[in-house]
Amino acid sequence: MADNITSLVVDADTKKKPAAKKNTGKNRRKSRELVMKAVYRSMLNQSGIEPILRDMIDDPDYNKADEAYFKSLLEAVTTHVNELDEKMANFIDRQVTELSPVEHAILRISCCEMMFDMSIPYRVVINEGVELAKIYGGVDGHKYINGVLDKLATDVRVAEVKSFRS
Repeated sequence: MADNITSLVVDADTKKKPAAKKNTGKNRRKSRELVMKAVYRSMLNQSGIEPILRDMIDDPDYNKADEAYFKSLLEAVTTHVNELDEKMANFIDRQVTELSPVEHAILRISCCEMMFDMSIPYRVVINEGVELAKIYGGVDGHKYINGVLDKLATDVRVAEVKSFRS
């Protein structure tokens, strides 16, 4: 019996391991991070997105990001900026203009994904927003982001949230 176990272990050790799949989640996370930086800079500089887009391409993390998703998300946020701010205003406890620029940028990105990209589960959108807030936001900013996005999800993803919670 011991010989059988030994031969199984030896056989298992000599087999080649399959190549690891590319982690697209990490690439999308980097994309979101770059979009957050671009949106933040655009808000602070009150400038167009084109020069900021050129600068973001020079960011060292750009090569780690999903380029197509980065450009798509940045374009979507830029295109729908007024609609995103109007929607998030329903779920925050202050004026949109009173949000910290970092939290405002994160909420714009997350609201955009929540409202316009149904291929991303709402819980993933919330988690990604919270993770960005933990890295770049204020001390308890991630809690605020979580609360706002949870309320948004119950409004724009009714069936999905209901299905998950039941």
